[in-house]
Amino acid sequence: MKIDSGGTAWMLTSTALVLLMTPGLAFFYGGMSRAKSVLNMMMMSFVSISVVGMAWVVYGYSLTFGDGGGLSSFIGGFGDWGLVGLETAATADDGTGIPQLVFAAFQATFAIITVALISGAVADRAKFGAWVVFTLVWVTLVYFPIAHWVWWSDGEKAGWLFDLGALDFAGGTVVHINAGVAALALVLVLGRRRGWPKEPMRPHNLPFVLLGAGLLWFGWFGFNAGSALGAGATAAVAFVNTLAATCAAAFAWIIVEKLRDGSSTTLGIASGIVAGLVAVTPACAFVTPLGAIALGLVAGAVCAFAVSLKYKLGYDDSLDVVGVHMVGGIVGALLIGILATTAVNDAGADGLLAGGGFALLGKQAVAVLATLAYSFTVTYVIAKVIDLVMGFRISEDDEAAGIDSTAHAETAYDFGTIRAGIGSGATAAAPAPVSGVPGGTKVEAKG
Repeated sequence: MKIDSGGTAWMLTSTALVLLMTPGLAFFYGGMSRAKSVLNMMMMSFVSISVVGMAWVVYGYSLTFGDGGGLSSFIGGFGDWGLVGLETAATADDGTGIPQLVFAAFQATFAIITVALISGAVADRAKFGAWVVFTLVWVTLVYFPIAHWVWWSDGEKAGWLFDLGALDFAGGTVVHINAGVAALALVLVLGRRRGWPKEPMRPHNLPFVLLGAGLLWFGWFGFNAGSALGAGATAAVAFVNTLAATCAAAFAWIIVEKLRDGSSTTLGIASGIVAGLVAVTPACAFVTPLGAIALGLVAGAVCAFAVSLKYKLGYDDSLDVVGVHMVGGIVGALLIGILATTAVNDAGADGLLAGGGFALLGKQAVAVLATLAYSFTVTYVIAKVIDLVMGFRISEDDEAAGIDSTAHAETAYDFGTIRAGIGSGATAAAPAPVSGVPGGTKVEAKG
């Protein structure tokens, strides 16, 4: 089949956009962290790129999109080990006209960000070395199988959830529910941060949070519209729905904040953006733009309430991975069963409101429950074994001092120099406040 140069160009662009999402996530999570752990938080995202990227090339693509023979309903095989042969294969055999190597690169970026998403739940307290081991084991035993269940088909055989007819266009189950429930399991193994919830642990840099949210939204157009595997009508629907649902979710979140807390916050609108992006991901090519707005409004409001559950239930999900990604992913996956319509995409199915009855909703529920059960169980076992073998949590002293300095021998901000400047000069007096001068401090000209 002849290569579709336009579609290939779009897929190369989408791959770069999705890869950019992980550095965007690093800023988002880094800003939400405390000043003494921001570098560690960002490092956890960047090392996920390194480890998962290598694993994907060596065996991950093959296990996810390969034929596993008698086990092909559950896992792929090693026929494409090392991407051997894909570098000379002209196109994928699915009629898209996209080189297989481009598709492999695109899907690598999904595996990368799924692992990185989990890290936000264990900010401040996970050993970096243990996290590196966890990324490799988790992506192998959890991500690759679930992605195979949902997305693999060769026309004759398919992953069992694909064969069931469950819909997940770009990763509601595979990425977000998977990462969110894995985060919950990891939190239960590591336990609470020192001082949580009595001590305030506020975001140290809200501009970083907004920058990260903006980069995520930008990259997410590649995430969702790129999953159409071409530059056509389906990509256009996914693109517009990604915009519409995210706008609605951000608005719903800050309205909930205003009614509940008395003010709308920058952290709230950034979180609402991510909640909307999460929820529309599985549904973006199966609902109308108006349906996407409805989905976003529900997701923004539900996730705004869900993030507070950790205080009632007592689990320390540091950066709200469970409340945004697990809950948002569930909302998006289930609402497909209500809002989906073949008028938008005949490759999907009709949901309840389009006259399809409860059949699709039931299939979506099976996919959600299967992802929750498998990911939570296997993640919990992985984390427990790592904790027993090498310890997964830093010491209380290191946590109090700050994981940036104790684990990486670095700090994001040179507070020592600032303190030294303030304390230098034994006879230095505090500047006198002056009325009408910004900051109330007298400024003297020198020279």
